[in-house]
Amino acid sequence: MADNAKIINQLRALVLLTQTEEQVARTRISQARTDAVRRELTQNADNAAARTLEITEQLRALGGVPDVVTPAIGRLSAVLKATFEQAAPLEEALLTDLQLEHQLLDRATYVKVLAQTAGETKTQRLAEKLIDAHKATVEWLTVVLAEEALGGPAALVPTPVQRVAGNVARAVNAPVRFLANTVNNAVDTVQHAGEETTERFGAVADRAAALTGAVRETLTVSRAAGLRRAERIAQREGNKDAAEVAREAREELGDVSADELPIKGYDSMSVQDAVKAVKQLKTPHDINVIIRYEETHKARANVASAAQTQLAALAKEAVGVSS
Repeated sequence: MADNAKIINQLRALVLLTQTEEQVARTRISQARTDAVRRELTQNADNAAARTLEITEQLRALGGVPDVVTPAIGRLSAVLKATFEQAAPLEEALLTDLQLEHQLLDRATYVKVLAQTAGETKTQRLAEKLIDAHKATVEWLTVVLAEEALGGPAALVPTPVQRVAGNVARAVNAPVRFLANTVNNAVDTVQHAGEETTERFGAVADRAAALTGAVRETLTVSRAAGLRRAERIAQREGNKDAAEVAREAREELGDVSADELPIKGYDSMSVQDAVKAVKQLKTPHDINVIIRYEETHKARANVASAAQTQLAALAKEAVGVSS
């Protein structure tokens, strides 16, 4: 009876956490970079809803009282999580998602052992099913985080608020890279959050002391033309670091010419040929350049998805996940 009571308590906890998992997955759908990721997240959310029903049914079978409050609490927990995480960078939100999945995995493992001990075969099979599901999600989130760590665009994009939060965190925590981050983050924030104000550009210009005066002046003009002008001036003055910063900012915006792309003749390739060429890219930087260029100039969903898949393959290799 004691083991049975423990199983019931754990199943109740799993219902709450799984309901939260479903709602979190649904909030992530709007952040999907590609249609493929959007479909995957939708399927994840639907699977979580199905798991909630299975766990609830098993809870009833063991004599547990059906919980009509937990689903509402789960939804509320997910809403609160989504609200509070807006003040944190995307990677922190994803790490929190990963904590949730690890807790689900650990509890499912605990239930499996309890069920084995109590001779509850059906509960054991359910626990094993949950373990497999959460292992897969843990792996997916780990790869998404690795994509971000490699410098490429992750499968999920940050919200405007998270983008600003991430910019602030990186500026504070990575002073060595402050120069590059300042330019990239300021331009990127303006592009996505719509905060193009003279005050923001002025603040950036004041702090980016390492940039030459000519480069600082260009922060107040058109992004593309300004960055290209900054790069030319820096090259003329022999300031390689400033030139590289401007170039990285252009690449992040997708503002590169066809001859600057890592794939020769890319601009004139068919979708099929472009996909094949993308699969041959070996560095996150080159993949990132192609993805940004596609999103800005071509908008070919199949090519962008192929590039994202190639980045995911590199991320899996980095974290030791088998394909």
